[in-house]
Amino acid sequence: MKKLFRSETDKKVTGLCGGLARYFNLDTTLVRLLVAAAAIFSFGTVVFIYIVASIIVPKESFSGFTDSFDHY
Repeated sequence: MKKLFRSETDKKVTGLCGGLARYFNLDTTLVRLLVAAAAIFSFGTVVFIYIVASIIVPKESFSGFTDSFDHY
């Protein structure tokens, strides 16, 4: 099951758009443009939702990565 996380590697502000792009398998630039357009046309409602989501959605953890330098 996929989980939504804020991206630590693909972020401009909080990593929320990068996390949404990864979750929905979309291009990050497309998600950022959609969020920016929605923020303009919603008269700030999406900005409030973005801030709240950035607080609620956890950061991704790097525990799933393996160390490529650990050779036996």
